[in-house]
Amino acid sequence: MFYDRSQLMRGTLEGCILKIISEKTTYGYEIMVSLKNKGFEDISEGTIYPLLMRLEKQGSVSSKLMSSPLGPKRKYYTITEAGKWYLADFVKSWEEVAGAVDGIINGKAGGGK
Repeated sequence: MFYDRSQLMRGTLEGCILKIISEKTTYGYEIMVSLKNKGFEDISEGTIYPLLMRLEKQGSVSSKLMSSPLGPKRKYYTITEAGKWYLADFVKSWEEVAGAVDGIINGKAGGGK
């Protein structure tokens, strides 16, 4: 039996999406391309848009329809203050978990510190 990588990736996507949006106001397709360029090769629009809707519903991002240089208007996303707090908490939690896992996998005492 092989490890299902998608389960691990799914749990980290919200934080990664918030990080991308925190760097600039952007739209769904651009977020997907950025994720693919950073190693989430299997990501699809069917994964991204439900997460964006959830982040918007919880108040972590806001959206606005804006003109596009090509084609119809696009929904652009901006991180909110609540989203910045959520992102900071995600980063702290990720660093703790990643350090612990690295410590176990690579045999480093103290969680890789």
